[in-house]
Amino acid sequence: MVSVVKGCIPTMGTESWKNRSFRVLTLGKNVVGTSDRNCDIRRSVDIVPQIRDVTVTQCNEEIRNYTREVRVVVSKLRESLIETNEEVKALVRGKEALERTLEHTRKDLQLNKDSKFVRLTRPPAEKEHDGVDDLLEAEYAHLVNSKRSLEVQLKTAQQHLQCLDQSRQRTITCLQERSRVLDLICHALSAVLQPERDILNLKPNRSQVEGRTSMVDPGSLGSVKPDTLSPYTLEVHNVLTEATDLRNQSAYLRRDIRCTIDRIDTLKQTAHNKVNQGLTQKVAETVTLKQYLNLGLGETRHALHRAQRWYDATEKAHGYTLGPVCYSDLTTREHLDRPLVTVYQRHTGTQLPEAQVLVKAGTSLNQSLVTTSKNIGLLKIARKKLGEDKRSKRAAIEVDSSVIHMRRRKADHRWCLGTAF
Repeated sequence: MVSVVKGCIPTMGTESWKNRSFRVLTLGKNVVGTSDRNCDIRRSVDIVPQIRDVTVTQCNEEIRNYTREVRVVVSKLRESLIETNEEVKALVRGKEALERTLEHTRKDLQLNKDSKFVRLTRPPAEKEHDGVDDLLEAEYAHLVNSKRSLEVQLKTAQQHLQCLDQSRQRTITCLQERSRVLDLICHALSAVLQPERDILNLKPNRSQVEGRTSMVDPGSLGSVKPDTLSPYTLEVHNVLTEATDLRNQSAYLRRDIRCTIDRIDTLKQTAHNKVNQGLTQKVAETVTLKQYLNLGLGETRHALHRAQRWYDATEKAHGYTLGPVCYSDLTTREHLDRPLVTVYQRHTGTQLPEAQVLVKAGTSLNQSLVTTSKNIGLLKIARKKLGEDKRSKRAAIEVDSSVIHMRRRKADHRWCLGTAF
């Protein structure tokens, strides 16, 4: 059957036959378009063939970044550990200075007791309570208070050293835990911390100010938020914060220790000098009194010699007044019944006062001898007392001088407790 199409070349095939071919062509075209679109979509979605290499590279980069961050944290922990060690050393030096000052205070207390004990050997007349005893008591009270203050400060320093040691142990533990992932990475701090310094705007810390080499400041980590899954964990943050606080407290404690030692040394030296000055003044006063006693002793001796000479002269005059012991030794002119007197007494009222005068003279001379003898006895007693007082003053001078020499000799504290003074 031949079909004729208007304006076209006549065809031999039927219409259904051509439509079936067209439908096949359209289906193929649609399939091709869908395939191309799917290829374009998968091209942007599907994993590249080198996914293993890419994944390995990304994981390695992530590991390197993490380990670098951990290395920075480890560096900060190490710096904190170094700072804590330096603070422990400084506080140990302060504790040793406290112990040395406490030892000197104990020696000063022993020296004070020795000074009191030596002064007990003074003669009884010189044991009266004086200004030196007051100065020694005041020095003793000050030394006891200083000893108690130093013991409290030393106990505080020891407790803070224990806290620093515990913080150091926690820092070491945290450092070891953080360092477990750094076996395959370089630990050079100079190349690692300089970028971190620029990023974190780190400032010079105390070790740099004091002249020690330091790379980081642990106090600047407060701007970084801790995270349990990050290199800078909450434990690291707590360890660094606690170490920083303890170091600051230790710095204040060391300053208090220095101030306490300086104050106690100044007060002890002042009290020591006052006691020495008091002893020196007491020795000077005793020497002055001893010199006066020497003068008084000389005057007493001179007066005793004068009184003795007067007693001897009076005794001789009394003997002359009494006359000879035997009547036969009297001369004629000394007899009361001599011829001249007998002739004179033939008249009444012619009594002579010779006998009464001689009796009165003898009685007066005898009374003079008794008085002079009493004065000589009193002068001897006064001379004895002056001599005893002089010897007491000389012994007191020797005792106080020995105390002064002992205190000056032991002022440098280069002696051991329990040694003889």
